[in-house]
Amino acid sequence: MLTNYTKMITLSTMNVVNESGIFAFRLAQARRMRSMSLRELSERLEGAVSHAALHKYEQGVMKPDGAVLAALCKALGQKPDFFFRPQAVNLAEVEFRKKASLKAKDEDALKEKASDFFERYLEIEDILGVGGSFENPLGETEIREPSDIEHAADELRRKWKLGMDPLPAVVDLLEDHHIKVYEVNDAPNEFEGFSGHAGEVRVIVLNRNRPADRKRLTALHELGHLLLTFHKQFSQTEIEKLCHAFAAALLIPKAVFSEVFGGERTHSTTRELVAIKERWGLSCSATMMRAGQLELIAPSSLKRFHILWRKWGNDKKEPGEWGGSEEAGRFLALVHRAAAEGFVTLSKGAYLAAQPLAAFRADLQKVP
Repeated sequence: MLTNYTKMITLSTMNVVNESGIFAFRLAQARRMRSMSLRELSERLEGAVSHAALHKYEQGVMKPDGAVLAALCKALGQKPDFFFRPQAVNLAEVEFRKKASLKAKDEDALKEKASDFFERYLEIEDILGVGGSFENPLGETEIREPSDIEHAADELRRKWKLGMDPLPAVVDLLEDHHIKVYEVNDAPNEFEGFSGHAGEVRVIVLNRNRPADRKRLTALHELGHLLLTFHKQFSQTEIEKLCHAFAAALLIPKAVFSEVFGGERTHSTTRELVAIKERWGLSCSATMMRAGQLELIAPSSLKRFHILWRKWGNDKKEPGEWGGSEEAGRFLALVHRAAAEGFVTLSKGAYLAAQPLAAFRADLQKVP
């Protein structure tokens, strides 16, 4: 069961100019990224630093010596440079679209990992001078009726010149339009995604471990939160459903859906739904939901579908796969470009990419 978040993320940048303040901020961030309490970190350090001393470090009252810093780097999986990076990205008022069982400390860890990633993303853009600015192609369009969702999806396809064909790669599409995407490698299974903004910066965070068709739908759901303005009559639960409908409408436009689905139906088959999934990248269950919204299948038939789908275990792992790729690659491509062209050293590139130096050098594969 998903718990819908009720506020957009507030993402802002700030500069911490005092060295003690920088270290205090970074130590707390690194600890939360690991979902560790002060006492747990002290235990990881095998008692070399008490949790009381760690607390003073995080308050900026004390600073560690070189030996303690090295131990903290090892325990927290960070390089020394991390603890003295002055620019910070702040994610505030974050409430996740998630399963209710997601723990608060895991939410904190996801926020801190996202903050760290977007700091590095903004830094590499600044180094290369390639930031670009986001423009909302839907402008001030307000959703007043559920039917407005179809118009908004069609308008976005028109503005972005997408035609009516299947979208080959949603994440690439978002990054091409100046939306920064972060995929969390070790996200809890309860986490789906979230989105946010600060000025002209737009960001989306996804669970990398989801199937590609599910990531596509989640990414476009979050895009709905970034682009659409909803009339105050809608509750947050209704807004979540409308964003879901917006995502499905982008994946299969209304103008072609009836033909794709086979017109009005009493029943459908798993084979047909899998064929749609493999071509359009929309999950079987989302296809049936969209058919219901467009009144191509009766509510009673949709209800029977959900009962059987759960009975067969398909709600946990659907049959069939969308064969395309949904991976965020722009950030790493920028880091590789900067290293290859000498804008940053290999060591700095490895730090930005959050990779060991040897792994980064092997990935780079610089050619003449």
